[in-house]
Amino acid sequence: MSSCMPAEPPKPLSLRREGDGLAIDWSDGLRTFATWRHLRANCPCASCIEARAKPADPFHVLKPQEVTAGPPQPVAMKGLGHYAYQIVWNDGHDTGIYSLDVLRELGSPHPARE
Repeated sequence: MSSCMPAEPPKPLSLRREGDGLAIDWSDGLRTFATWRHLRANCPCASCIEARAKPADPFHVLKPQEVTAGPPQPVAMKGLGHYAYQIVWNDGHDTGIYSLDVLRELGSPHPARE
């Protein structure tokens, strides 16, 4: 009797800040890249998901911290176990937990650096 073991999901071999985004080399040979703007715009936390589901508010007033923050940039990024990363953004947002699956989905295939 043979048992089929599910394939091990790809793991990140390296994560690097590269230009205006995050480059990840995966254990299955894929290399992905996502801009900081794309990662921030697709934050997986509950409040961001809820905000994206609502129609745009034409009268939304930016908070002073949002204005002074400028383009999205990570301030810190820490691993959570072997499954996710928490990104702290320059606009003060810090509740997004990006699972490895989410990081892979948000990244576009990118050629390896020469």
